[in-house]
Amino acid sequence: MKLENMYETLRNIHGPQGKWWPGSEEEIIVSAVLTQNTNWKNVEKALENIKKDCKNNILHCLAKMSTQQISFLIKPAGFFNIKAQRLKNLLTWLKNYDFDLEKIKTKNIEEIRKELLSIKGIGKETADSIILYALELPIFVIDAYTKRLLNRLLGIKLKEYDQYRLLFETTYPKDVALYREFHGLIVEHAKMFCRTKPLCELCPIDSCRYKNAKD
Repeated sequence: MKLENMYETLRNIHGPQGKWWPGSEEEIIVSAVLTQNTNWKNVEKALENIKKDCKNNILHCLAKMSTQQISFLIKPAGFFNIKAQRLKNLLTWLKNYDFDLEKIKTKNIEEIRKELLSIKGIGKETADSIILYALELPIFVIDAYTKRLLNRLLGIKLKEYDQYRLLFETTYPKDVALYREFHGLIVEHAKMFCRTKPLCELCPIDSCRYKNAKD
């Protein structure tokens, strides 16, 4: 398999994923922080707590809360004190734009990304997730699953996050819907077959280098 065929191969196996990341733009921004070092079920519990307290305008509502109040609401997501502070830092940045995501979208992607990465606690994966899924701008999200699949399927192992990102962005057209679905397909495949201990005997990708190396 070549990287050029990876999207089509995964889509044929798992079917269309669509947007993949659930929730409104505001919920995605919050969940991008909450999902760090935890599973999605825990994120959902934390989001439910937030939505009970914040009926409308989640970002405005959270911005008015203390770090301690946020910490209590997001407790199910784990590392709640750290994540509460990260959320507060992110909310301070959003407040500069009056929480108007359309204002942020008028800037170019690199400028938005630079600002997000200057926020304490916001790393590249979180920043890119916000840009792609909440701001709906074309940037490819790289996570541990992506690195695993590239290594096992194609024998590609790079040093830097942005090397992986640019590899996808120079191979595939810059398209929000494509990047969203592709990222979703990678995660689905990694969870279903290409786990830490892979289920190679069940995986339908016969050209996998890792699988063939084990034969």
